[in-house]
Amino acid sequence: MSKQGEENDDLPLALQPEHHYINRIGWLRAAVLGANDGIVSTASLIAGVASAGSDRAEILLAGVAGMAAGALSMAAGEYVSVSSQADTEKADLEREKHELEVHPEAELEELARIYEERGLDPDLAMQVAKELTEKDALAAHARDELGITEVSEARPFQAAFSSALSFSAGAALPVLSILIAPENAIGELTTVVSLFTLGLLGAVSARTGGAPILPAVARVVFWGGFAMLATAGVGKVFGITVG
Repeated sequence: MSKQGEENDDLPLALQPEHHYINRIGWLRAAVLGANDGIVSTASLIAGVASAGSDRAEILLAGVAGMAAGALSMAAGEYVSVSSQADTEKADLEREKHELEVHPEAELEELARIYEERGLDPDLAMQVAKELTEKDALAAHARDELGITEVSEARPFQAAFSSALSFSAGAALPVLSILIAPENAIGELTTVVSLFTLGLLGAVSARTGGAPILPAVARVVFWGGFAMLATAGVGKVFGITVG
């Protein structure tokens, strides 16, 4: 155990630092979404193409193309959506900054009312509002009026990079399955490997976020399996029709 950990163990229980997971929510959401989408969409694509009677080279080409397109699409989509959130946050902060400059007393009263609604005595609420305003008025209003914190702050580049990287990592496993599977069982082996990986991903993400593991595993495996089965059915139907 580290020296820091030993020092924490010597503290009274009430003074020991608490471990929370909410600070991980930004990158964890993007990473889990990207990896899950990489596995499901790529495995579904492979299952559909394999069910249509394609050979290994055609299936591999489809899988690699799907992985590349999906990673770029995830990165672009995350960047655009999170940038929109960042623009909204910036605009709200600019408006709040202007209000603090033009109507400081009204903004102080507004902040005090927020604390009253949370249960503080009116006099104490005003005292807290004054002290926080003196320290950093904009930060106080951003946090308590607008709900903008360091944890929830939009980070477009981080979200885009995490999504693209995690999508590629997730999609790589179904693509590698094409190379090791017998040609007459590519779709089946890819599906099995992908479902196992989805279950592992659900367990790891739940563990990382401090959530129950079993519901997370069941959720991703069920919906991932449904997507792969449906796509394989489409490939089978159209493969027979074309043949």
